[in-house]
Amino acid sequence: MKALSVQALREKILSGETTCEEQCHSLLEEISKTNKKFHHFCMVSEKVALEQARELDKKVKKGFHGKLLGAGLSVKDSICVEGVETRAGSKVLSGYVPPSSATVVERALAEGAFVLGKTSQDEFGFGSYSVNVGVGFEVPRNPFDEGRACGGSSGGSAGFTSLTKLTQVSFGESTGGSIACPASFCGSVGFTPTYGLLSRHGLIDYGNSLDKIGPMAKTVSEAARLLEVSSGPDNKDSTCVDKKTGGFESFVGKSLKGKTIGIVKDFVGNDLDFGVAKVFFDMVSFLEKEGVKTKEVSLSMNKKFAIPAYYLISTPEASTNLARYCGMRYGLSGDFAGKSFDEYFSEIRSNGFGLEVKRRLMLGTFARMSGFRDAYYLRALKVRRKLMLEFLELFKQVDLVVHPAMPFVAPTFSEIEKLTPVQHYFADIFLTPSNLGGFPHISVNAGFHKGMPVGFMFTANHFQESGLISAGSLVEEGAKNA
Repeated sequence: MKALSVQALREKILSGETTCEEQCHSLLEEISKTNKKFHHFCMVSEKVALEQARELDKKVKKGFHGKLLGAGLSVKDSICVEGVETRAGSKVLSGYVPPSSATVVERALAEGAFVLGKTSQDEFGFGSYSVNVGVGFEVPRNPFDEGRACGGSSGGSAGFTSLTKLTQVSFGESTGGSIACPASFCGSVGFTPTYGLLSRHGLIDYGNSLDKIGPMAKTVSEAARLLEVSSGPDNKDSTCVDKKTGGFESFVGKSLKGKTIGIVKDFVGNDLDFGVAKVFFDMVSFLEKEGVKTKEVSLSMNKKFAIPAYYLISTPEASTNLARYCGMRYGLSGDFAGKSFDEYFSEIRSNGFGLEVKRRLMLGTFARMSGFRDAYYLRALKVRRKLMLEFLELFKQVDLVVHPAMPFVAPTFSEIEKLTPVQHYFADIFLTPSNLGGFPHISVNAGFHKGMPVGFMFTANHFQESGLISAGSLVEEGAKNA
């Protein structure tokens, strides 16, 4: 069964053919059946969802017609939802129930969505495959093959968005590629907006200068609609730009004839799986037939330095942000009797954090220590500026930059087990450059290799989301006709 589009469902509810409560019950029933196998949700908010759906039905009778009316909303576990336990995938935040929702969630609810629950992720977003889940959490599984990864860190969001046969949209979050990677592996649409376009208020931070909330959906049109309703200025977040937004959905299907896309030669060479390369270049050929001009471009500096710079920026910021989890303010706590603060603090964090969190905190704490901060963190910030300039020079020549989202399809869990930590880190080599520079990008499924989805990724200049929507919808059309 094909899911109704958000717009089609909205029309059915307004005509009285169905209700928000009926849709909510159907989604919750579906989750109860699939989650035992796929683990896309780490928390299902059944009571909250039904209350919200019933209230929406009352509002519909009074003339309410929000843009997301009747759509289920799943939310990555690092994004706060009032009254729903929110743990960022970590044991250390066990029992934490936010007193308010993130701004993006509030805006989606105001347009008629209801919150289904919190989706599985790598603990605090530290991973590329969603296998670095916290202590006591389940690893989400790929909807096309349960023996393969969903991708990380927004794996649960991408997985359920692809799996569900009902109308649903999701909020993911990206620091270094955590929306585009799982979207590519699971065959959904992953839209990472310009840094600052969507409010970060209510987001549990990984790296403040990198984190971006973004929509995940079955189609580009639905992702554009969720982006439209959730974007805009927010006085609760100083990093959110004071920029009028809107009209994103109107760019779906808009012609790209005469536009120039730059194919990144550094990302289509020997590092690329042969099957992924075939799907990618077949889609490039389709775009050319549609009147799109192509040009070979290079991001050689980004390929060489983006990953090292990213980890020397993100881990010090994470080290600072996660220092608050000491077992005294919220989340996991213990018996303080007879212990010094350092002993208690160490015990809580040792028990509450997983292995990858500890690894990154050690790296980040070292890089921001007195005597090392200038040599590592501040130098990495300077490199970041150079890498952004490389992109900006390209955007003087081309309208969009394009390459595969990931160099391979979703790997099996046995393949992932053989990887070293450094190999894990370099999995996002295609994604980190765009994230490091805060550039908007979209991953759209372009086809399949060995039965697994292949993501096609566009990157645009800052605040040029409209071009991504047009380009993504064109790829979507090409994939349907392939």
